[in-house]
Amino acid sequence: MPEVQAGDARLFVDVEGAGEPVTVFCHGLTNSRLELAPFTPLLGGTKVRFDFRGHGLSESPPAGSYRFDDFARDLRAVAEAYGATRAVGTSLGAGALCRLLLSEPDRFERIVLLLPAGIDRPFTGGRFLEIADLLEAKPLEDAVAVLMADPERRAAYESVAWLEDFERANLLAMNPTGVPRAVRGILGDAPVPDPAALASIEVPTLVISREGDTVHPLAIGQELARLLPRADLIAYETQDALFKDLPDLIARVTAFLAG
Repeated sequence: MPEVQAGDARLFVDVEGAGEPVTVFCHGLTNSRLELAPFTPLLGGTKVRFDFRGHGLSESPPAGSYRFDDFARDLRAVAEAYGATRAVGTSLGAGALCRLLLSEPDRFERIVLLLPAGIDRPFTGGRFLEIADLLEAKPLEDAVAVLMADPERRAAYESVAWLEDFERANLLAMNPTGVPRAVRGILGDAPVPDPAALASIEVPTLVISREGDTVHPLAIGQELARLLPRADLIAYETQDALFKDLPDLIARVTAFLAG
């Protein structure tokens, strides 16, 4: 089982492909390395997907070890272990990626920030606290059944045929011990203490956001695209538009990372 030690946590890693470039993929809060699996088959080189501390099959250190500095340390450990020159991060992963680049602006040659959730705005509870509460109160399978019965999720499943099976697999990969610790640990922390510091990150960046997303507001993507010197923004009007465009989006991300 591929693993990387990141300080107080042993991280589970999946590796696909071989050769250059080496791209590391960083998932969102409560999710796992499975979340970004749709991006990897068409991408050349080596693709490294890993579970953050407290997620998937990675270790769950005690509470108090789940701040952006901790998640950035996880990313650094995996990137160094595999010599990654590209990075893709979604939500929490995008925040950890920005946090790492504040101290190592030249760490990667190209990055993708998919649905970033914050800059200097602290992460807030919302649906994440609901997931944490469910995992602490119910067996994993029962918690997943409650989450998948949510009317908003059901509506998304009806419009995107493959989404239900994909989300079920991703939810069933949640770490029932670590995810509540991670949720409660990250709330109140912000990825970037000083937004002006992002001007030092001159790596070519692709930012992907959509309107109407309360967890990942379009305004966050727009602001990141403004603050990062070499960033381009792809913005979608709705969730349906993003899902329906996913094949083309994956192709655009693949072409960008290969550049």
